[in-house]
Amino acid sequence: MVNCFKAYDLRGKYPSEINETMAKRIGWAFANVLNCNKVVVGYDIRSSSSALMDALCEGLVESGVTVLDIGLCGTEEVYFATSYENADGGIMITASHNPADYNGMKMVGPESRAMTRETGLDAIQAFVEEKKEAVLRRGGSRQEYSCRNQYIEHLLSYIDVNDLSPLRVVVNPGNGGAGLVLDHLKQSLPFEFVNINYEPDGSFPNGVPNPLLPENRCSTSCAVEDSKADFGIAWDGDFDRCFLFDENGDFVEGYYIVGLLASMLLKKHPGGRIVHDPRLIWNTIELVEKCGGVPLQSRTGHSLIKQSMRENDAVYGGEMSAHHYFREFFYCDSGMIPWLLVAALVSSSGQPLSEHVAKSVSRYPSSGEINILVSDVASVLSTVRDRFRSDALSVEYVDGVSLCFADWRFNLRASNTESLLRLNVESRGSAGLVKEKVAELLDIIHKYNQDELVC
Repeated sequence: MVNCFKAYDLRGKYPSEINETMAKRIGWAFANVLNCNKVVVGYDIRSSSSALMDALCEGLVESGVTVLDIGLCGTEEVYFATSYENADGGIMITASHNPADYNGMKMVGPESRAMTRETGLDAIQAFVEEKKEAVLRRGGSRQEYSCRNQYIEHLLSYIDVNDLSPLRVVVNPGNGGAGLVLDHLKQSLPFEFVNINYEPDGSFPNGVPNPLLPENRCSTSCAVEDSKADFGIAWDGDFDRCFLFDENGDFVEGYYIVGLLASMLLKKHPGGRIVHDPRLIWNTIELVEKCGGVPLQSRTGHSLIKQSMRENDAVYGGEMSAHHYFREFFYCDSGMIPWLLVAALVSSSGQPLSEHVAKSVSRYPSSGEINILVSDVASVLSTVRDRFRSDALSVEYVDGVSLCFADWRFNLRASNTESLLRLNVESRGSAGLVKEKVAELLDIIHKYNQDELVC
């Protein structure tokens, strides 16, 4: 059994779970399953990525594929290049925010459509596990290719550069790859940039680039305060997610950024559809409807959000985990477009970022995502549901279980990538109620675990 195949991608320890031998077979499998002729391939800054890239490309070329090698890049650059070049698919070698000894791959098909279990991942996994014979063809080649200038031009098309103010912005790539793109964007923007953890370094000397972890936020927060910046940005390793800090250095939960971006985009696309995940919803729904848009709820996960957006021609989709998807970006997620839009908003309004989210934070305080390791996910979910549903106004199963009450709600779901339960709680205007309900829910979950261990 190959353990690196996950719900949406491949991810595992290098070289025990993913290595060059497997990467070459994945190249064969990708070419044979998709029957493709032209594939975009790129890789992140991890020390093992270049070797995996060479092996993957070897498998693709031996299968007759023309490989467009875009080199060191971010995941969204593979998305962009795949659609821009009308390629048959794209593969990004990355483990995103995982530790330095991990690596993996993210795959897309034509039009940068996310590859899922149903649309190819299962078949690729079976090909690799069963060591099927590849159909090898002549005519394959590996070509250096770049459309970064076109990608930069596309990013800048979301804003009016002439209307920007000379803001001071802290940028923290976490020693990932975001600086590669920022170096190009800086040439067109009137901002003063304060760089921290800027140089790409696959050993991650300043910690794993995962700003969702509270302990990883201090460097950005302190830099904003020390430099008196207008706001700060931090990225994960392959920079398909960006995380925002206001002018006070306070972390802005991704939930509130979803509502903010939806409101902005609905001004340009009146009546548009907005897709959001089910973990925290009240603020997003209120803002979307207030702006004349149509909120649509989707299961959590990039492939599911993208599918829903395509089916509904949604202008924007957002997850509280800081994945933001844009129709004009081939329905894909970008870690660059969101902060550019926020910069444009702060510039044009003359108001700091904190003021743009203050009302939402006050009206709908939330817990942020709480991750809990449990021994039996299904049993805990049903136990919690049964404890609360008699008093609930509604019970939904869009993703895990969501229970809504008059003045609070919660979502409890299993992680798609790890052996965890993920809990989110929000209320109508009471941060104290959020804390109370979080404590109550965690007490039930922890007691269940203890009881099960005793049995």
